[in-house]
Amino acid sequence: MKLSKRQRQPRLKEKIEENPFVTDDALAVEFNVSVQTVRLDRLELNIPEVRARIKHVAKQQYDTVKALPIEEVIGEVIDLELDHHAISILDIKAEHVFSRTGIARGHHLFAQANSLAVAIIDDEFALTAQADVSFKSQVNVDERVVAKAKVKEIHENRTLVEVLSYVEQELVFKGNFSMFREELSEKGETTE
Repeated sequence: MKLSKRQRQPRLKEKIEENPFVTDDALAVEFNVSVQTVRLDRLELNIPEVRARIKHVAKQQYDTVKALPIEEVIGEVIDLELDHHAISILDIKAEHVFSRTGIARGHHLFAQANSLAVAIIDDEFALTAQADVSFKSQVNVDERVVAKAKVKEIHENRTLVEVLSYVEQELVFKGNFSMFREELSEKGETTE
């Protein structure tokens, strides 16, 4: 059943407040309207597009990346607590997929996870020493990959980071990264 504009707009606003990362496409499906209708509703409600919402939320919620410039992180960092956890999102576009199949090239998923593992390190210098990765499911064009990184252990000059990447609720990539960090090795500290 289609809702009238007057009924739809407050619900649309509520959905976006619940999940600022929801896309216009997903909202169009949710409300059984065209993407253009969703865009017009957002404009009337003064709600910015998803990219602007993500940047706004990200600026409010996370620490500053130390180990590399933020623009070098593959995907958009939307949450970061150094040496604890981080989240990034990557929208899979035509340039990320094989032209024949529309399936994402694995190196993009790896790059998102690996750069997030570097970004989570609370140090000016961090490099990947070792990575154990597995691809669990294919990712297609126009899907959104949410990568979640978590620091599992910190030892002398190494930090172990687990990254799990999802499309919707489905696990598509898993990586365990052993990250070299300079600061702790220079100080001779060990943290558990």
